[in-house]
Amino acid sequence: MNLYLLINIIILAIPLLLTFAPKVYYYRKAKSLVLSILVVSTLFIIWDALATARGDWAFNHKYVGEFRIFGLPLEEILFFITVPYSCIFLYETFRTYFKKRRVFYNQHLYSILALFCFAVAILFINKAYTATVFIMTGTLFVSARFCFKSIFSSSHYWLYLIVCTLLFTIFNHALTSLPVVIYSSLAIIGWRVGTIPVEDFFYNYSLLSFYLIMYLFAEEKWGRRQ
Repeated sequence: MNLYLLINIIILAIPLLLTFAPKVYYYRKAKSLVLSILVVSTLFIIWDALATARGDWAFNHKYVGEFRIFGLPLEEILFFITVPYSCIFLYETFRTYFKKRRVFYNQHLYSILALFCFAVAILFINKAYTATVFIMTGTLFVSARFCFKSIFSSSHYWLYLIVCTLLFTIFNHALTSLPVVIYSSLAIIGWRVGTIPVEDFFYNYSLLSFYLIMYLFAEEKWGRRQ
């Protein structure tokens, strides 16, 4: 078993074992979860495949298998299934056991953050990963400003982000320190937190947020109990 596959199994293991646990009843959320994974993961996999083909990053053959889908290792595709499955499970756990509270929300702040992200994207337009991830994050902030106040002002959302970001830092350190994923210096600024490119934190923030937004949208459409 290669390392990247083992990381996917570790990410998935506990949420999968607790899928039918009482109180959370995660299996009841299957329709919303599947829609979120299908929509968001498809978009990110397309980006991933294009970026890999362009040479923004590559995968170390020592730590991944030989099987490829759209030029991506199977383990990379699995990442876009195991991560949302496990992270949304954490969100549902927080929603079950912690009372929802309203946190600070300011529309003008999100407008400023969006403009900042778009400005960074323009400044580093010659760095493909940097520019793309800041455009994506800026788009997320625009949606926070105009469409999803109830999500961004929820304590559950921020608890979800904090815990998932801590876990992301642990797993991404493993992926970038060996490295499993090798970044081209032409695609990133070069600033790192330890071994993790700073762009990855914005990527993770956007990815987790879009998964949750789509999941809650589907839940509202079909009803929480489904």
